[in-house]
Amino acid sequence: MSALIKSSLARKVVMALSGLFLVFFLGQHFVINITSVIAPDTFNSWSHFMGYNPLVQYILQPILIAGVIVHFVMGFVLELQNRAARGAVGYATYKGSANASWLSRNMIISGLVVLAFIGLHMYDFWIHEMSYKYIEVKPEDPTRYYEETVLKFEPVWRTVLYVISFVLLAMHLLHGFASSFQTMGVNNKYSAAIKSFTKIYAIAIPLGFVFIALYHHFNPITH
Repeated sequence: MSALIKSSLARKVVMALSGLFLVFFLGQHFVINITSVIAPDTFNSWSHFMGYNPLVQYILQPILIAGVIVHFVMGFVLELQNRAARGAVGYATYKGSANASWLSRNMIISGLVVLAFIGLHMYDFWIHEMSYKYIEVKPEDPTRYYEETVLKFEPVWRTVLYVISFVLLAMHLLHGFASSFQTMGVNNKYSAAIKSFTKIYAIAIPLGFVFIALYHHFNPITH
């Protein structure tokens, strides 16, 4: 039993660390993307740097992909463990909302939707980028990123999918972000401030991405 508890705790720590890493990346990603609304030339410049800088491409990008895989694998493993534990204690003991919030009980659902969204996002941008550079081998064009991004949001269905995905991402973060600090043992005089920050971040950043998607959908490029 002791070994099982330690194993479960280790998985939670790994999940928390990978989650915090992904939250940091999400913020960095938002800072770059919001410039597509307020300063397209800056967006092109930053996107080109991220797309061709060797440090980003060959070190940070693989770490990011590994972080996504580790986070979601740990999430599925812990969910299976939790289901098994609930089965062991019996239905009468586990009372759903009496023991946990709706968000915490449905993290696996919001997580699956977020994972599906990441797949769509990678298809729209990462795979396109890999194809542009390594399959089609097109010449380097530092000015192409803004137009490519806006064109992605022309279809109504894609914009709607992005909006729904970011709303569910906010729900996922509302529980997961704060829980990551708890898992890491952060319990001091700053805990209340950290909890407030995580709530603001969990709502503001996804809503910012929703704004970007809607802005580009309703402000298409005209030639």
